[in-house]
Amino acid sequence: MTDQYPEPEFPAQEQEPPGRTAAMEPEPDHGETTYRGSGKLSGRKALITGGDSGIGRAVALAFAREGADVAFTHLPEEEKDARETTRLVEEAGRTALPVECDIREEDACLALVERTVAEFGRIDVLVNNAAYQMSRPEGIGAIPTEQFDRVMRTNLYGMFWVTKAALPHVPDGGSIVNTTSVQAYKPSPHLLDYAMTKSAIVAFTQGLAQQLAERPVRVNAVAPGPVWTPLIPATMPDTTEFGKQSPLGRPAQPAEMAPAYVFLASPEASYITGEIVNATGGTPLP
Repeated sequence: MTDQYPEPEFPAQEQEPPGRTAAMEPEPDHGETTYRGSGKLSGRKALITGGDSGIGRAVALAFAREGADVAFTHLPEEEKDARETTRLVEEAGRTALPVECDIREEDACLALVERTVAEFGRIDVLVNNAAYQMSRPEGIGAIPTEQFDRVMRTNLYGMFWVTKAALPHVPDGGSIVNTTSVQAYKPSPHLLDYAMTKSAIVAFTQGLAQQLAERPVRVNAVAPGPVWTPLIPATMPDTTEFGKQSPLGRPAQPAEMAPAYVFLASPEASYITGEIVNATGGTPLP
């Protein structure tokens, strides 16, 4: 089953950030024709940042097919992708709430939570997934402050602000699932600033899990390896061999990540908090 998806080499391709799903070759698989729900999240209300494409879309689709209503964020440039995620959620018979939101701004994060609560009444599951990276093979000297600020504010500030605002609306028994990365443990030199943030997300996950254990609200994270999403052709100088370095010899598809998020959000993971689920394609982690 490990060879069911495309392996490199891929066609050379380049996009402007944040990238578009339809322009990718091969087009990513989010589980559109394969994911089957079984009621694991029946009646739940979920908020996913960065839910228009990639891992976020796959999680939104899976959550909806498991019975959850889904709010998700997207940038203005991602409206077309957001419409497709909305279609998939509604096709599953659930309510979709797409919210145009730049989580680099605190006020936008507060408004996002307020709008979600106004629509859904509560947030049973929060998925902090939105992220930004930009490859700089030339090293630290080539990372402009503007990029460093964007990476930090998207990957860390936004996660902090959304979580802080959402927590009063997360009922006891709720769940938070963050997206970290194999980069947290095995940083690629050309993704230095991105890798820094992914390490910080591990610490945030483990620390917050201890803070919230008494409520109880569970806090966990998924650490993907290379995943074929629009962020890759939009931020990497060469995508032809992307993912070839993993022991499985290829990148993951977003559909392969979604089940980990479903598990961590579900009652089946009721005794799991402060954990990192590694989905790295075989790359050994500490």
